[in-house]
Amino acid sequence: MPAVQALHDEFGSQAEFLMVYIREAHPSDAWQVSSNERDGVVHRSPRDLAERSDLARTCVAELDVGFTAVVDGLDEATDEAYTAWPERIYLVGSDGRVLYKSLPGPFGFEPDELEAALRALPQAAAGG
Repeated sequence: MPAVQALHDEFGSQAEFLMVYIREAHPSDAWQVSSNERDGVVHRSPRDLAERSDLARTCVAELDVGFTAVVDGLDEATDEAYTAWPERIYLVGSDGRVLYKSLPGPFGFEPDELEAALRALPQAAAGG
């Protein structure tokens, strides 16, 4: 997240950054990973949108996200539309076209690739 935050700090006036909270990656009532247990990141699957929103707020706070965060509905519409799970980073043009899609994260995140895609935006090439 620090690399994405740095890109937001540099390109935030040229592109809108959103974190979309999709769902808990390794809920305690499903598949749990030992690193989550070690780090104290253990949450059950939310039963309603209020619980999902609470988890999103926790995630934003823990990751120190400094830009807008939104929450996918329980119907998983964003996840379905963008194959967003597990975590991914997208750059979507103002026309709705996907200009960049990372490999699944967190290990598939390549901040340099996102930076190159942001620099290729017309307003970035024109200097803002």
